[in-house]
Amino acid sequence: MKIYCKNTDEYLSMLGGEKVIDLIPRLNSELSFKPICAYVNNKTEDLNFPIFSPKQVEFLSAESETGKRVYTRSLCMLLYKAVNEIMPGITLKIDHSIGGGHYCRLLNGQQEIVPDENLISNLMTRMQALVESDIPFKRHERLTKDVIELYRDQHLEAKVNLLETLHELYTTYYTLSGLADGFYGPLAPSTGYLKDFYLLPYKEGMLLYSHNEKKALEQLSKNPPGEKMFKAFTDQLRFNFMIRVKNVGELNRAVQEKRTAGLINVAEAMHEKLIGNIAAEIAARRQEGSAGIVLVAGPSSSGKTTSTKRLAIHLATNLIVPKMISLDDYFVNREDTPRDETGDFDFESLYALDLDRLNSDLKRLLKGEEVNIPTYSFELGRRIEKDKPLKLERNDVLLMEGIHGLNPELTHSINRDHVFKVYVSALTTLKIDNHNWISTSDNRLLRRIVRDYKYRRTSALESIRRWPSVRRGEEKWIFPFSENADATFNSSLIFELGVMKDFAMPLLKEVPRDNIAYAQAYRLMRLLGYFEPIPTDQIPSTSLLREFLGGSSFNY
Repeated sequence: MKIYCKNTDEYLSMLGGEKVIDLIPRLNSELSFKPICAYVNNKTEDLNFPIFSPKQVEFLSAESETGKRVYTRSLCMLLYKAVNEIMPGITLKIDHSIGGGHYCRLLNGQQEIVPDENLISNLMTRMQALVESDIPFKRHERLTKDVIELYRDQHLEAKVNLLETLHELYTTYYTLSGLADGFYGPLAPSTGYLKDFYLLPYKEGMLLYSHNEKKALEQLSKNPPGEKMFKAFTDQLRFNFMIRVKNVGELNRAVQEKRTAGLINVAEAMHEKLIGNIAAEIAARRQEGSAGIVLVAGPSSSGKTTSTKRLAIHLATNLIVPKMISLDDYFVNREDTPRDETGDFDFESLYALDLDRLNSDLKRLLKGEEVNIPTYSFELGRRIEKDKPLKLERNDVLLMEGIHGLNPELTHSINRDHVFKVYVSALTTLKIDNHNWISTSDNRLLRRIVRDYKYRRTSALESIRRWPSVRRGEEKWIFPFSENADATFNSSLIFELGVMKDFAMPLLKEVPRDNIAYAQAYRLMRLLGYFEPIPTDQIPSTSLLREFLGGSSFNY
């Protein structure tokens, strides 16, 4: 067979049944990195993937986005193996990412085990020994009924629940020295690839970093885990535990047993409660003469718009009159817009806004003066003046939504007491199982794919293509300021990926297989494939999810 290697732009000969890794010695050291996985026909595969027909192969390093996922998954199985050997019978739960690491907990039944420095040192020592032994991660594919029994023997009940609700004939899993585990993506060929990792005590658990100690500590100092973000995650995990839907298998059972209406009602009520609490706090501060300006910020597809509209309703029930303006109207003229590193206009930059005009208008409004709010014409690429007078009375608040709301530079000349900041983000806490979490970024990307197709006729291919640029903007302009918020609203809904499935799947299937974006589309389709579909007729018109699906009672 002839195999096309995209890295070197050449065809190489292979025999049927040879593995992807067998290609590497034939590249004559033309690769400048050690591959950890590969795209095979634009699907992510492990290096031991066997080839029986002509393929396109692209090798990926551990530094690539896909390679990082493979490295992290492999590291999680390495940690599971160490826990299993040092603490037999103890459950490892990998809950979510935070502060550049992954938050892990140890449980003896329902009892939390708080790891001390000695335990963490022992785990790291054992993990390092496993790395030095260079033990292979072996991939298997067996009848699902046999894999269920294997998982049951290892007390992996969340995996058992999931497989029992999927009804697949065969299931893929990995073993490490006889210990089995399953992941929704490939692993590294062996433990020897995992040279860098670090464990650090945090709260009642520990943080797992896919870096060496020096780099992990540097990252920790630059991006420490946020207390407010951690609390938002923890509160949602407690809520999931209370309603008995901690993982996808339990959600699927609820769907199959027709219990989703109750879950939806409780989840929506929790959203109302959280927004109501934020509104009550703003009202209390407003009565004290502060919090005249409310800024709502968050990353793409976090549901900022609906959250702002619902917050306005709750403010009204607290006898506070919300008056809204758009930060978009304070854009500088097109020719004055900053440029990014590629030379394109950087509309996500803070300095794409006329900060001087904004701060001047805000100060005058807080003094009780009437201000004429500007209007920005995106068609003309410049500001035009219209008659838009605005004045704040004693029981009024100015409500503004935008990605820069938490950045102190946005309102640099305004007394901090006069500004109340709300951070909105979809902090996904539903897990596939104890060792596989759902990325908050993937959740938001699926929201964006569905919304942009519905309202802008943007294809899934284009949404996936733009996503890395969106993420870079978030890392620069949003996430560093999340702890500046006075209140954090978790906009995720435990049932939403089940609802999104029927909307997103057809769009993802349209991504051409010969396009590199198919790798991400396929990965997202695999994720959605774990969910039982949930019909939309049970989703209320006021739900935040309606911002993406359509059918909302709010105007956008």
